[in-house]
Amino acid sequence: MAIPGTSGEEAEIAARVRHELQSAGVPEQAIAHDTAHERCPVAHSTTGNLIVSLPGSHRGPRRLLMAHMDTVPICVGARPELQDGMLVSQDQHTGLGADDRAGVATVLFAATEIISQQIPHGPLTLLFTVQEEIGLQGARYLEVDKLENPEFAFNWDGGNPAKLTVGAIGGYRMTIDIHGLASHAGVAPEKGVSAITVAGIAINRLHTQGLLGKISQGDLIGTSNIGVIQGGNATNVVADHVQLRAEVRSHQKETIEILVQRFQQAFRQAAKEVPNHSNHTATVEFDGDLNYEPFVIPAETPSVQAASDVLNRLGMHPIHAIANGGLDANWLYRHGIPVVSLGCGQHNQHMTSEMLDVDQFYTACEVALQIASGKDSPK
Repeated sequence: MAIPGTSGEEAEIAARVRHELQSAGVPEQAIAHDTAHERCPVAHSTTGNLIVSLPGSHRGPRRLLMAHMDTVPICVGARPELQDGMLVSQDQHTGLGADDRAGVATVLFAATEIISQQIPHGPLTLLFTVQEEIGLQGARYLEVDKLENPEFAFNWDGGNPAKLTVGAIGGYRMTIDIHGLASHAGVAPEKGVSAITVAGIAINRLHTQGLLGKISQGDLIGTSNIGVIQGGNATNVVADHVQLRAEVRSHQKETIEILVQRFQQAFRQAAKEVPNHSNHTATVEFDGDLNYEPFVIPAETPSVQAASDVLNRLGMHPIHAIANGGLDANWLYRHGIPVVSLGCGQHNQHMTSEMLDVDQFYTACEVALQIASGKDSPK
């Protein structure tokens, strides 16, 4: 967790993962990187997804174990310390990075134990993804053929190790550019068209329509947020350009499409309401992308059954959950690989109060080891 590695800068943590695997006896030729980072939106990304292929000691279906390597920026500089069974950050202004370094460590534990202890197992693929925290980019651009067609797939991320996340929300991110007309704000403001005014009217319209924040209007259920606004350069100039970055989320793809349309309608209507003295109005441009589609996998999916069997054997009651945040599993599902996600003790992710429950982490490691070695009874 102390190793820095925000989205696009995962090379150092990837090197650590390679070192741990090779120290346990994984041959160098079994470890590779794909080129997903060359297609991701972060310029000068340092490395692609790390993929490890291990032959089985006996025949059986291939199993995929995965976690993401990147952390959010607030975790850079983390100095973990143990307090009453919890790992926390020493610095009150720094997150811990257990999301998802605890997941990386969980997968590493299972793999290195199997290799070093010569535990019987079927063929395994390990996947350590990049750029999960900025829209699941590593999983999106994953070179899927390098996974060698796993029949079972398991992802370790945040929360209780007994929680099986079998579905997740979808998310659409958009950039909105408003182009107005500059003029002197003191001498001739009537000649200008304020992009800031247009943005304000549109935001107010969305707010009064109940379309910002939590949205619950009949079948229209989801969330939206305008998280970034940039524009203007002087108080004596009518601002001729504003850029906003926003997102909408829902568990229904159709709802996402409707919310995007409502955003576009709000901004285009607002532009018509701010003419200058010559009746010129602003123009609005939208650029958006469905970062990840919502998904749900059935309880009878082999991976869910296998994880449930292990949890039951360890005396835990599996809890099925649908996540309101995106997971790498969203894109693995889109790639044709249904993935169940399990927790490994992280709590308060993306916050300075983030912590890792050490007992839950140890439990997650045991769960991962049993899954990797095939100690379940999938149906």
